[in-house]
Amino acid sequence: MFYQINEVLKSITIDEIDESYITAGYISADRLDEIGSVLGFSQSTIDSCKVANKHFRSGVEVYDDYTFTELRIINPNDISGHNDCVALYIKKNFILVVDVEDRDNSTRDKFMSAVRKYPYSAATLEKIIYAFFDSLIANDFEYIEDKGVEVTELDEDVLKENTGTDFNLELLTVKKELLTLHNYYEQLLDITDAFEENENDIFETDDLRYIANLGLRITRLREDTDSLSSSVTHLQDAYSSFLDLKLNHTMKVFTVITSIFFPLTLIVGWYGMNFTSMPEFGWKYGYVYVIALSVLVVTVLGIIGKKKKWF
Repeated sequence: MFYQINEVLKSITIDEIDESYITAGYISADRLDEIGSVLGFSQSTIDSCKVANKHFRSGVEVYDDYTFTELRIINPNDISGHNDCVALYIKKNFILVVDVEDRDNSTRDKFMSAVRKYPYSAATLEKIIYAFFDSLIANDFEYIEDKGVEVTELDEDVLKENTGTDFNLELLTVKKELLTLHNYYEQLLDITDAFEENENDIFETDDLRYIANLGLRITRLREDTDSLSSSVTHLQDAYSSFLDLKLNHTMKVFTVITSIFFPLTLIVGWYGMNFTSMPEFGWKYGYVYVIALSVLVVTVLGIIGKKKKWF
């Protein structure tokens, strides 16, 4: 479907496209084979729309009269879930979004909302692009804020020694989500940077400020994401130090216990020699004497250890 924006939003056919007016279109990848050559798109870009791109950094292709890029879209509230994938064709006063993989039509709805956002008499290509990309990141600031609270709570768990057996897995999951977001924002910045360069003079110079503002918003999101990622890395180091400290404490306890009871081994070895000339060997109180000696040694060493704060 194609829409012409001129005072009103008018549905048109491909033959009715007029460069004098803003035209916005949203079609499936199957239809691109039919109309791609009519619109002057290269076959390589048409072929790349047949399969959803699994990578974020797909790049931006700039041609003489249009710019092409693929866009993988994520939902921050379900990063590990299904990602939409669309392709963008940008020409003078023309934007076409190709549905490569948009199962729930959420991206289509966001695009149509962007087309209708501004008064039709004041609509420009740059404003529509700004509104579309802005709708893609609309909830991301709230997500990052919530994720920051989650990281803080994990940090608190470490300080309170309230971590579970899966704590490292939790940190790894958070770090993976933040890495995905980082790549997503890098992808968006690649696109906005290419638009700002305006190599093929598609955009009006005065209206490029909308693209610049969009780039600034995405940059802030990326910086916030990177900051959170650094916090998670520091939290991993803190948790690792906590485990080492806990292990050291356990080893210290075992060392103290060994130190206290080691003299008993010496006593056992001493009196286990069974020489006939040993004074205590024929003494009827010899057994009780060795027991008393052992208790005395352990008690004395225990008192010394307590005073020196070994435990």
